Amino acid sequence: MKAIGYLNSLAIDQADALVDFDQAKPSPTGRDLLVKIHAVSVNPVDTKVRMRVQPENNEHKVLGWDAVGEVVEVGDQVCFYKKGDTVWYAGDLTRPGTNAEYHLVDERIVGEKPRSLSDAQAAAFPLTAITAWELLFDRLQIAQTNPTDKTDQQILVIGAAGGVGSILVQLATQLTNSLVIGTASRPESQAWVKELGADHVIDHRKPLSQELKRIGIPSVSHVISLNATEQHFPEIAEVIAPQGKFALIDDPSTPLDIGLLKTKSASVHWEFMYTRSMYNTADIEKQRELLNRVATLIDHGDIKTTFGAHYGTINAANLKRAHADIESGKTIGKIVLEGFDH
Repeated sequence: MKAIGYLNSLAIDQADALVDFDQAKPSPTGRDLLVKIHAVSVNPVDTKVRMRVQPENNEHKVLGWDAVGEVVEVGDQVCFYKKGDTVWYAGDLTRPGTNAEYHLVDERIVGEKPRSLSDAQAAAFPLTAITAWELLFDRLQIAQTNPTDKTDQQILVIGAAGGVGSILVQLATQLTNSLVIGTASRPESQAWVKELGADHVIDHRKPLSQELKRIGIPSVSHVISLNATEQHFPEIAEVIAPQGKFALIDDPSTPLDIGLLKTKSASVHWEFMYTRSMYNTADIEKQRELLNRVATLIDHGDIKTTFGAHYGTINAANLKRAHADIESGKTIGKIVLEGFDH
């Protein structure tokens, strides 16, 4: 089968940063599904792994985690899926990735693809949807309630216009009764966050405390930081309410002084969507459940797509272009690739 990977961690402008190669098609055992890959999307994690993880045993390392495809074989312990099912998932960081014609994945982290989306559109969702859902409902344990009920909590989402933020704002407004405040700096990104349903949009280039006071909100019960956490942390400590909750997903470039949160008894929560698959946690199957729930929300028209651009077939040249664009930090929406050259 065709696959794309690398033998050495290289800058994306190097010829061998990603290469096309052939490898044997794997066979499923246990809870694994063998999925024929139809479409994938590219995430910042792909570029980070490429630069940080050197392949072992002189074998190509295959990247890619978001995927949509068809189940073509199942392991002997599979109970949720059968041959012919169309599925979507974000994979397992400890296993070979989805940039290959066929891919093995544990059925417990796989959902049924939304019927209303094309394969390419659906491939844009899984990783960001899982991250957003786990942030809200597993890490911060915000209750799912009727959003028309009166609210006594506020969620400040820093970096709300990005991939995770775009899903998170929608989930928070659709499934909770929280007041949702998103941050964005450019007029077009501010308009996007408002369109997603945020109650307020503020500018994170300005002090968060000043921006919140401007809209009449002195403090917030929950803060979710999706990027540049080290830059915003002193202001986060300022605006978080006593006994509030703070969650983050990025990799701060400098240590955070969490002592700033002590007098408020505020808690800190990390979200890493690969934790469940990496450690085979007792609740690993929650990823299957949440993907199916998100698929239902999409099919009911409650969640907008974050699909950005289609870069053609799944091959080294197109993936190198996608990696380069993601590393530039200027992409809007998710980059998707579909099908293989034959």
